[in-house]
Amino acid sequence: MKVKVIPVLEDNYMYLVIEEHTREAVAVDVAVPKRLLEIVGREGVSLTTVLTTHYHWDHARGNAELARLRPGLAVLGADERICALTRKLVHGEELRFGAIHVRCLLTPGHTSGHMSYFLWEEECPDPPAVFSGDALLVAGCGLRLESTAQQMYESLMATLGSLPPETKVFCGHEHTLGNLEFAQKVEPGNDHVRAKLSWAKKRDEDDLPTVPSTLSEELLYNPFLRVAEEPVRKFTGKAAPAEVLEALCKERASFQQAAEPLQPQARALLALQWGLLGTPRQK
Repeated sequence: MKVKVIPVLEDNYMYLVIEEHTREAVAVDVAVPKRLLEIVGREGVSLTTVLTTHYHWDHARGNAELARLRPGLAVLGADERICALTRKLVHGEELRFGAIHVRCLLTPGHTSGHMSYFLWEEECPDPPAVFSGDALLVAGCGLRLESTAQQMYESLMATLGSLPPETKVFCGHEHTLGNLEFAQKVEPGNDHVRAKLSWAKKRDEDDLPTVPSTLSEELLYNPFLRVAEEPVRKFTGKAAPAEVLEALCKERASFQQAAEPLQPQARALLALQWGLLGTPRQK
């Protein structure tokens, strides 16, 4: 299994997953279809399927054009709001692409129909991978927009947090630097946060992606996966895990707003990106 990391838009990632024996390829979160097809052509693979994590335009807007350019393409996801969806997936459903297994994991929080995808190959020494969209980011998570704090907690801890620790985490955005700066505010004494932040600053200076991380690493420095830890509970003033998570989400939003004050036009664009103003009509 080969994963091509494709930076697009301002800070999004889309991915091309290649089954190296059959040369079949699966795309995740297609935002810029022409860029994707350039890489498909360069790699000499057959693109058969799109896996979409959620319906927001910066993760799904390329589906319609891609489906037009590639008739017969399967566009899969868990939310009927996903553009050009050909089949709706359910939690726990498993797919197969050559030697690659895919387990579909419903992870509500950012959106109610957010699906993450856990991929592995049998009898392969390489670690498995999870494509977590905006459910789990490096050192953070996406905004809770449509689900309860309890649902989001279960998505992060019970669903994603229980995957094998060596699982590689391929997320939907390059928000690592800001996430780690917030994590340092939450746990100023956490050496893992400090080391990862130093590393992320160097990656940013070199204009290099910070994905993938691993789940075992995330458990060391991602405050949204550390809601049971005493320093995180103390920071929020809460004890129940879902309440700690809820407080963290509010603090993270305030931290981001303070760090990056937005002009009205930028605020409207951000609302559109978050799906709060709907999605643009496809041409």
